[in-house]
Amino acid sequence: MSVVVIGSGQAGFQLAASLREAGYEEPITLVGDEPGLPYQRPPLSKAYLKGEVGADHLELRPAAFFADHRIGLAHGRIVAVDRVARRVTLEGDGTLPYGHLVFATGARNRVLPVPGAELDGVFYLRGLADADAVKAALPAAGRVVVVGAGFIGLEFAAVVRKLGHEVTVIEAAPRVLGRAVGAAMSEFFAAEHRAMGTTLTLGAGVARLVGEGGRVVAVETAEGERIAADLVMVGIGVVPNVELAAASGLEVDNGIAVDAHLLTEDDAVSAIGDVASYPSHHADNVRVRLESVQNAADHGRCVAARLTGKPHAYEAVPWFWSDQADLKLQMVGLARPGDEEVVRGDPATRRFSVFRFREGRLVAIESLNRPADHMLGRRLLAGIPTLTPEQAGDEGFELKRLLAR
Repeated sequence: MSVVVIGSGQAGFQLAASLREAGYEEPITLVGDEPGLPYQRPPLSKAYLKGEVGADHLELRPAAFFADHRIGLAHGRIVAVDRVARRVTLEGDGTLPYGHLVFATGARNRVLPVPGAELDGVFYLRGLADADAVKAALPAAGRVVVVGAGFIGLEFAAVVRKLGHEVTVIEAAPRVLGRAVGAAMSEFFAAEHRAMGTTLTLGAGVARLVGEGGRVVAVETAEGERIAADLVMVGIGVVPNVELAAASGLEVDNGIAVDAHLLTEDDAVSAIGDVASYPSHHADNVRVRLESVQNAADHGRCVAARLTGKPHAYEAVPWFWSDQADLKLQMVGLARPGDEEVVRGDPATRRFSVFRFREGRLVAIESLNRPADHMLGRRLLAGIPTLTPEQAGDEGFELKRLLAR
């Protein structure tokens, strides 16, 4: 049974590699819409942008790996899926038959929906070509405005501030990282970015981008403030690439809808990674769509196991990270607004964790420069966590004791 994977990012690559590792002998083809070898994206907003690593260091594996493991790489865009005939059509009319099809189509940047968004000097950061364009433009950009205070926005802000640029971050929500962390961690990161010299404009929407001669020169907020800009970076989230799946008749629900085994309603089609919407054991079985390297890689492993005769429900503990200057934020679990926050450690030391509880049950941990808390949290949340809010807040209580039970 040949396997065709639409998408050659982290999820698609991991699926192909795990299939071969499990002894799968049938043809495997990764179809990507970017040239070159599959590569990792997280360094694009940090090490690659700073020039600390080159493009070759981003590759998930060298070319020899794909040749040695008989993993075919096709470059181009798939324009149609025929689920009856079990074949896909590539742009230019080429076709590929499949025994099992996997959507690993990822997501694309959400476009800023205001006048002037099409001006020169307005950038997004998703792929290698985006990062190269930004790197080329930065030397001439003294004043940088970042729209969005999520991970990408703040990571980019930290890098360009370190490079000596004047930086302003505009965020529509009242706090930074509002969808990712609780109030305590959010307040810490806001203070740190201000200490770096970055101006944070929170609770402010963008009304329009102002241009001269076709190039952006300022950002105007909904409140009427005009902020000069030589370069604007937009990081306001992503949109899952579901159009191809929807056109083929598959269910879409904030992503391609799959079951706990990452299978669509068609037993010959799976979906993995950023585009997959699945019922999560760690979200009380509510359907979620996660954007992380861990989720993408573990999705690939899960589907590979099913295709090689070892099916199991996807229950991997979700975890995430973000590097901003010398701050390493690590998160595990899935919190919700309103979950209780218990701080362990002193934020003034720049080493602390926030334990999140829902009705007394541990559901997530946010750790700042405390990797031991993060690693222990991954083990706790993989089972039935018995940690109480009182224990979490007591530095004298050894968390490792819970693992021995």
